[in-house]
Amino acid sequence: MHRSLYILHVPLMLISVSLAVPAIAMAECSADWIDIKSIEDGGTIELKAVNAREVPITLTLKVWTRNMAADRPRTVTETVPPKASQLVMVLSETDTDRHLRYGFDCKWTIGSIHATHDEDLLYRLPYESGKSYYVLQGYGSRMSHTGAEQYTVDFNMREGTPVHAARGGIVARTEGSYSKGCWKSGCGKYANFIVILHDDWTTGEYYHLQKHGVLVKVGDKVVAGQQIGLSGNTGNSTMPHLHFGVYRVTPRGKYQSVPVRFSSADGPVRKPRRGGLYQAVSNQSPARNVAKPDSNARSVN
Repeated sequence: MHRSLYILHVPLMLISVSLAVPAIAMAECSADWIDIKSIEDGGTIELKAVNAREVPITLTLKVWTRNMAADRPRTVTETVPPKASQLVMVLSETDTDRHLRYGFDCKWTIGSIHATHDEDLLYRLPYESGKSYYVLQGYGSRMSHTGAEQYTVDFNMREGTPVHAARGGIVARTEGSYSKGCWKSGCGKYANFIVILHDDWTTGEYYHLQKHGVLVKVGDKVVAGQQIGLSGNTGNSTMPHLHFGVYRVTPRGKYQSVPVRFSSADGPVRKPRRGGLYQAVSNQSPARNVAKPDSNARSVN
């Protein structure tokens, strides 16, 4: 399963300014999550990003112009804090005797470009303590866990299996209305999922949940080990399973999964392997699950 990425687009030709009047924006790039507002100020146009949500959003803005100059590189990546607005770029006219045009693409995702993952963390396995599930795809599995998805894990779970938070945080985004699973272009849009924002601005993401299998709502604070959903077979999927990964934002509107270690009954799991069977344990007594090589590891709450 490939993580969703959200894209807004404004064609280059949308904004055209007359020779006889100051440059005035005539269109806005808008969406439920992030707005790009164009504000005329004398001979300049300010492009401001407005985040209407309670979580940080990172956007990459790519701007094209004709007869206008930009005050910074025309492709920029910025993180806009929750419920905040931020100046992204200023355009100014270079030739008052000609038409001025500009347009932009905006790609965005949840999280911060400044996120730094703590490699000492021990995550819970994303299911009930005492239960064990086989790994269908581990880190670097060639079928689909490469590139941005390199450090994600697919667990073999029947539909309706309880899914638990591997790490605490704030529920940032959910989808639970779909019932379709398939393996062809475009199937990814049918995935049900939960995205949890961690306190280091990385995200923990849980995919392929069953219809109505999301048991939390946006804004909820969850703790590690809490049941948050029910596994399923929706989206880009050929059999029931849970796809789990931790992600950080990277420049130019992209993202990358990061390697994490899991607590298990047999000690820390550094690299979940295909065919591996791992028993989940409670994080109430993590010390007994830490082997000597990982003696500095700490469990997450």
